[in-house]
Amino acid sequence: MAKIHKISTAHLSIDRLQQIIENGYKLELSDESKALILKCRRYLDDKIKTQDEPIYGVSTGFGCFCDISVSNEQLSILQRNLVMSHACGVGDRVPNEIVKLMLILKIQSLSYGYSGVQLETVQRLVDFYNNGVYPVVYQQGSLGASGDLVPLAHLCLPILNLGEVNYKGKDVAAQVVNQKFGWKPITLQSKEGLALLNGTQFMGAYGCWCIMNAKRLSAVSDVTAALSIDAFDGRIEPFHPAVHAIRPHKGQIETARRIRELLDGSEIISRKKVHVQDPYSFRCVPQVHGASKDTIAFVESVFTTEINSATDNPTIVPDEDLIISAGNFHGEPLAVALDYLAIGVAELGSISSQRIYRLIAGKRDLPVSLAGNPGLNSGFMIPQYAAASIVSQSKQLCTPASVDSIESSNGQEDHVSMGANAATKCYKVMENTERVLAIEMYNAVQALDFRRPLRTSPFLENICSEYRKVVPFVENDCVMYTHIQVSVDFLKQEKLFKA
Repeated sequence: MAKIHKISTAHLSIDRLQQIIENGYKLELSDESKALILKCRRYLDDKIKTQDEPIYGVSTGFGCFCDISVSNEQLSILQRNLVMSHACGVGDRVPNEIVKLMLILKIQSLSYGYSGVQLETVQRLVDFYNNGVYPVVYQQGSLGASGDLVPLAHLCLPILNLGEVNYKGKDVAAQVVNQKFGWKPITLQSKEGLALLNGTQFMGAYGCWCIMNAKRLSAVSDVTAALSIDAFDGRIEPFHPAVHAIRPHKGQIETARRIRELLDGSEIISRKKVHVQDPYSFRCVPQVHGASKDTIAFVESVFTTEINSATDNPTIVPDEDLIISAGNFHGEPLAVALDYLAIGVAELGSISSQRIYRLIAGKRDLPVSLAGNPGLNSGFMIPQYAAASIVSQSKQLCTPASVDSIESSNGQEDHVSMGANAATKCYKVMENTERVLAIEMYNAVQALDFRRPLRTSPFLENICSEYRKVVPFVENDCVMYTHIQVSVDFLKQEKLFKA
């Protein structure tokens, strides 16, 4: 029997969101959420009947057409036309793992009772999620204000019997799946199309996925760094608590403590050293990895606020008898945070690539390029090239999107966040950093084998032992891309990297 997560006004954390996704929870609207949705819808229906003044997006057109009134008889057509006309997505597909998060976040936002949607509209999105029906959404098209209009239009097309969905791994017309489950197309009421399309759930979903993976990669990077430190015969003194107590950044202190724990019991780290100090990529791990940890924590706080918010427009507040056209859809807080997160995680890859470079340099009794038979074999020369190439691309992807803005909607929407571009770039940086860390793992374990019979710490020896079950020691040149891909997959074993 599937576990149930009840949608409510209770605080939703990113850790809880990850638990829902990874443990296969089904969604269910709580009685509280149903009551809030119904209350807001009733209020809006009554308001339309009694108010003569136009209400933006409810009894008017959208964007630059905001001054054109629409008759009550045409309100449903207006909302349907909005969804259809805004489904202009292009480019690569949004992965299902992100679409699942988009569905959860859209449901959550609509369920606070400030959006004016019908209960059956929200329930249909719940039905999609629970039955593995994932609308086909495209990565390009959103300016990040007025929210993620284009991708959210694709997310919601299927409730109108339009567009495509991915079901059981195959793309099919939404109409086919709706018929299979006996779901009738939703007839949108006033304001509903706008409520569905306004919002930050595309940026939000990408951001939450990136945060989940950034936290994992941060933990992994500490392990690969510790492996490299011992493989390079590094010193433990730079990780002493006294050093970090006098510059007490939280992430720095946490990283130094973590490296000490990872290397505890190592024969290599405790032996007498000939060299006085190590290069920065080893010595400054607490400062660099720590800054990334602090970045991730800040960005998580921003997104936690966002996923516990209503972000469409206009905002309906029944208890205060208010309908206000404002700007909660604007993605600036997310855009800036996503750019920041990309930089923080790219730095984990950047410093990792420098450790890779040091390991193949033929220093400290390690063979050049970690080759078993140098000259005849190139050894690990080219994995370092690959890592350098990836790091260079990540630097390019870290050019901030949030500093850009292009005027749209005939000047009505004259400042936009470009948060959607920040989101898709950040996603790529996550993938890139994971690949660089996998190459560091590949190099570090190879280098440690040249230190035998000396042993690293029990924790790291276990990592090496598990790794050697899937990636062999390279004595002579071989095809390496398969080993690198296996290394990438190896890093996804989150439990293995936790103390």
